[in-house]
Amino acid sequence: MEPRGSSKEWILNIAFNRWQYNRPHYVGKLSESIRECAPRTLEEWERYYFEKVRPTQKMLADTMEEHLNEIGRRLYVKISEQLRAEIEAITEEDCIQYVYEVVIKRTFEGYLREKKTVYEQLETLLQVKMEPAPDEWDRKYNIDFYIKVGERYIGIQNKPVSYAQLPEAHKWHEWMAESHRRFEKQVGGRVFIVFSIKKDNTRQIANPEVVDAIREEIARLRREHGLSE
Repeated sequence: MEPRGSSKEWILNIAFNRWQYNRPHYVGKLSESIRECAPRTLEEWERYYFEKVRPTQKMLADTMEEHLNEIGRRLYVKISEQLRAEIEAITEEDCIQYVYEVVIKRTFEGYLREKKTVYEQLETLLQVKMEPAPDEWDRKYNIDFYIKVGERYIGIQNKPVSYAQLPEAHKWHEWMAESHRRFEKQVGGRVFIVFSIKKDNTRQIANPEVVDAIREEIARLRREHGLSE
């Protein structure tokens, strides 16, 4: 057997997982079984596995030793025939397009999903409708979304929390503050920066206190326009 981390093991691992030969219906409930066994040695676990563990679907042979051998044979067929044919069908253009897809398109789509997640949270918390900022506002005022209150607007900028930790972050803050002051003067409402952080596989608002600040600004603008709150 090749050492762990070798190119051969990498291929074996991909195929083993792809065709689900690591699932309980082929090899039994491994995590549960080894805890029940609580082995002190590799030999003890091997003996327990062959004697006690069974796949959740019909065995491929009369014994577990031969059952594992049969899984190995099927894995070899998948690699030597199906996987090899798929690899040989890949062209240089496929590789170029894939790199473009991952680096450009998927990165952009992930970025949009993150922003959408945060602004949907804000809409729910504030009970208001948020709109994507027009390109001109994005470039001129550095805002991603806006909330319309009467004839005035509140700007929202969404940034990952890592932005606040960048080297020379004070320069970034000064630059943003200047563009946000222009927005307040020319458009008529404050701009708030909403920092996001990845938590439990989704983006969450990292500075929740900003929600109350936005809510207060909405109330202020409504009062100025004689709108009901």
